[in-house]
Amino acid sequence: MPKKYIYLIITYVAMQLSVYLVVPFIELIENPQFFLVGWSLATFALALIISIYFLRDEIAAFFQSDQKNIGNIVLWSVLGSFLVIITQWVAVTIETFVFGIKPGSQNTMDLMNVARQAPIFIVIISVLGPILEELVFRKAIFGSLHKRMNFFFAALLSGVIFAAVHQDFSHLLIYTAMGMVFAFLYVETKRIIVPIIAHMAINTFAVIVQFSVDPEQIEQQLKQLEQLQLIITGGY
Repeated sequence: MPKKYIYLIITYVAMQLSVYLVVPFIELIENPQFFLVGWSLATFALALIISIYFLRDEIAAFFQSDQKNIGNIVLWSVLGSFLVIITQWVAVTIETFVFGIKPGSQNTMDLMNVARQAPIFIVIISVLGPILEELVFRKAIFGSLHKRMNFFFAALLSGVIFAAVHQDFSHLLIYTAMGMVFAFLYVETKRIIVPIIAHMAINTFAVIVQFSVDPEQIEQQLKQLEQLQLIITGGY
């Protein structure tokens, strides 16, 4: 793995762990939740700036190239977004009706609860997070693994790591499947910008859906889906 990719991963890990630097002082802060949102926004932005610096040669090469294939990038970004949605739906269906896992991601619900109280947090969900995750999990990790093994195993392994980082282990299948689709988009187009755009689009879509529906309605829909799950699996 090139050193710049190692530095990229270290930057991402340091950003994720940086919150522990302020935990001992959190009780001294008047509004800790808003402080943590501001801290997250600052550290995500700083991590992105540092990551861009490490990848500056590749970024410069893209803009200097005469074959950017913008139309192809746009087309695959749109198709990729729909492919991720379909994959997510299939994974949710398998989890619910085959493995009996309750629908609804706790990770997503926690993020949206923060976003409702501090809308600026949406910048992390829809922009900063997807960019950093694609640079780390697809470009650095998957890209390096793909040089040593075939696509399936490289995508699967990097997808599992991507899923584990989200700490929502009951929905490991969903995150892994999504990660594999993002890896497919990267390989098919040879442009990391494509899975970045698709990732941003799917996260933004999730935010819009969550904000357009009352939390109580979401809870009722999840309960109805659970009841349907019990009926189908014979657990009534």
